[in-house]
Amino acid sequence: MGAEADERPHGAAVVADGFGLKGPRGWAFREVSFRAGPGALVAIEGPSGSGRTCLLLALTGRMKATEGGAEVGGLPLPRKMAAVRRIAALGQVPAVSELDPAFTVAEHLNERALLQRRFDGSVRALLRRPAERKASARARIDEAVAAAGLDLAALPKGERTAVRDLERLEALRLSIALALIGRPRLLAVDDTDLKLSDADRAEAWALLRSVAEAGTTVLAVCSEAPEDALRITTLDGPDHKTPERPEASEASRTEAETETDAATDTDAAGTGTADTDADRVTEDTTEEGAADALAETGRA
Repeated sequence: MGAEADERPHGAAVVADGFGLKGPRGWAFREVSFRAGPGALVAIEGPSGSGRTCLLLALTGRMKATEGGAEVGGLPLPRKMAAVRRIAALGQVPAVSELDPAFTVAEHLNERALLQRRFDGSVRALLRRPAERKASARARIDEAVAAAGLDLAALPKGERTAVRDLERLEALRLSIALALIGRPRLLAVDDTDLKLSDADRAEAWALLRSVAEAGTTVLAVCSEAPEDALRITTLDGPDHKTPERPEASEASRTEAETETDAATDTDAAGTGTADTDADRVTEDTTEEGAADALAETGRA
């Protein structure tokens, strides 16, 4: 019981000071400065193409900043990117941590719990009897599903419902549940309010607010932030050249890193356990830089 309590999430403070990222076509974002305490709800607000996703990924250790610095849970960025990935988990981020539409809800949850046990469990946990390991995994799943407000019984086919058959809000809840299985200190979610009705948007923010109140710091990209969130605005400046396909390019830049992480993560989202070559090809982070980096890692 005590060991389980020790694993409960405690939020990571996030501090940025003149944080910026520049690619071959200009600045993705720059001069970002803010302080967020543990368990804060931070909304990264701005129009599409203003560097919101790049900032989210840089603060979770998946893109390498080129200016200024930041700290997540006391870990400096960009120097400790791998360590930050161990405590930060991604919910939905297009082309980085997407749900497989052919998988069922149960398949996603069981796979994530298995990865969590395999790559993040203690030696003692790995030596438990199979029945104990199974019960522990089920407990983690149930805890994460409850925290994400995902009602499995209300789905069309229960846990056997395919992702393609989920409503957008349900898919958002599932992606958050998957991230929370790892009990991260920082949860990051992209496109929080995209294609949601006003009612669903209110539910989504209520969910993220509850996660933050439970102790996990939350970073959420959105087009319009709620008034009670710490609002970080990314806007096009005179030196910021908006990419032609910003959201796709921002996410695809990190595909090499996150796919490598997925082999060592509990979550494609984000608790990687080792530095890789992908960490060292992050100097250019937009457009052509993304393609070059992917080619260098053999994933273009």
